[in-house]
Amino acid sequence: MGTIIYIAGIVLSVLAVLDILKKNISPAGKFITSIVVLLTSWLGLAVYYFYAKDHLTEWFK
Repeated sequence: MGTIIYIAGIVLSVLAVLDILKKNISPAGKFITSIVVLLTSWLGLAVYYFYAKDHLTEWFK
């Protein structure tokens, strides 16, 4: 069961980073956001998908 959760976390993290790279923000913003999402695991994914996804373009113009 733990392996499935681990693999799901990796897949969702990769999808989140790909979504971040598609956004029209500065390269530094892309790098910072990607690193934060990858390092904070499930918490970072939850914050990204539920809040930060819609606000990234405002934060990193």
